Amino acid sequence: MRDDHRPYALKVLLGKIEAAWVHHFIKPQLETLGHHSMIMKPWNLKLYGRKISFGTSVHVITAPDRTVRLTTWAMHEHQGQIDVGDAVLICPGVRIDSACAVTIGESTMLAAGAYITDADWHDLYDRTKAIGHTAAVTLERNVWIGDGAIVCKGVRIGENSVIGAGSVVTKAIPANVIAAGNPAKPVKSLDVDRPLTTRHDMLANGAELAQQMDGLERWLRQGNTWWRWLRSKIAPNKND
Repeated sequence: MRDDHRPYALKVLLGKIEAAWVHHFIKPQLETLGHHSMIMKPWNLKLYGRKISFGTSVHVITAPDRTVRLTTWAMHEHQGQIDVGDAVLICPGVRIDSACAVTIGESTMLAAGAYITDADWHDLYDRTKAIGHTAAVTLERNVWIGDGAIVCKGVRIGENSVIGAGSVVTKAIPANVIAAGNPAKPVKSLDVDRPLTTRHDMLANGAELAQQMDGLERWLRQGNTWWRWLRSKIAPNKND
């Protein structure tokens, strides 16, 4: 479909259904879920285990073919923990596995297909022994993890740094750099004198932003009708 023909009333109804799903099925599985968080198609967000926390204004985007999966493991001396900070963006296909601790800092963006893990998941010498070696992972404030990148156990990525698509991060990355490769290494420094706008800056006033977005939706969908939307589903044409 080239255009979104859903009328405004339908978009509002779908939003209420998603919010109800989050309230009844997602929120009880989380330690905390901050205000103004939004989970698109929340039935495709899969949570396993305890000690998973979301801050305020967290945005999660899912798709039927690219679920988002956050998993913590509790086994023997291990207890995983995932802390997602304020204004974090999680895109389709992201996976986070923890048997120790994974901390996602404020305003961090995780692009589609990114994977973060704090464990080996099997012992190097006894492959029947689960979990293996663990070491906490920390993504500091305003980190950007590129499409399909992997962040391995024990890694700390400094504030504002960007990890290139497809990279494998095995060691610490300093603040304010762009890193890429396998293993990932800094390839460029950010200009620290230039102003940097973060997701937290944009989402600081959640109630006001929600009102502005509602007004935008009304304007964008003012020409959409129930008949046109239904016809586009049953008999789409080149104008759809």
